[in-house]
Amino acid sequence: MHTAANLTYRYDGTFAGLLCCVFESYAAHEMPEAIWGPDMPEQSLFEEKEILTDNRHAERVERSIPAKIGNEAEELVRLAFFTTLPDKELTVLRFLRQGYHYGASVLDFAGEDSVHRLREAVKHLLSEAHLLKGFIRFSVQHNVLVTTIGPKNYVLPFLARHFSERYPEEHILIYDETHRMALIYRPYEYGIIPMDAFRAAPPDDEERKFRSLWQTFYDAIEIKPRHNEKCRRNFMPKRYWSYMTEFSRACSKNSVMHV
Repeated sequence: MHTAANLTYRYDGTFAGLLCCVFESYAAHEMPEAIWGPDMPEQSLFEEKEILTDNRHAERVERSIPAKIGNEAEELVRLAFFTTLPDKELTVLRFLRQGYHYGASVLDFAGEDSVHRLREAVKHLLSEAHLLKGFIRFSVQHNVLVTTIGPKNYVLPFLARHFSERYPEEHILIYDETHRMALIYRPYEYGIIPMDAFRAAPPDDEERKFRSLWQTFYDAIEIKPRHNEKCRRNFMPKRYWSYMTEFSRACSKNSVMHV
């Protein structure tokens, strides 16, 4: 294998497409300088190679990961794909190359940059998904529970099961404005679809009443002499506040249902 100087792989942004990049790297005996998805700039100073998604190639790579590196490595790679790790595709490729060479022991290489970066990125992803299960606030509009979130990571697949099990008889729409995707749930089935934009309808009188009640409750349960702003920010990071009803005295776009 040689490093292909100034060579960039371009793929379709899917997990199967990423696995095809891994396949191509081995088939061509080369290591690209970068792997770009469809959202990256269309022109660059680097030579580009378009990697077409071939399910047969993707399946071969997918089967090889648990067989040669272990189930933990497969889970790490799959979860890393949903993170916001810079150059995550290239990091995954480097990790897999190390894993194919050393086997499952690569996961114990604490000093290996690709292992450390993937672990930290996945830790951040799972932490954010966990926090949002508690921070999401729904509004009821036309008998649908709707809300907007702005996560750093692509967390919708990790929220789908939680809310579908918690509210199995409801209709739900969770819009991720960061990634322009929406989780759509109706009883016992859900899908995640692209959505360029979503704006909730203005709250009606009943919605305003419930938001006011939730804000009053939030204020009432605080023990004022023990107010600790640093502690609150640790447990409830400030970047989520704009999506949470209790921090909007003016009845903002999100609502009262605490989940």
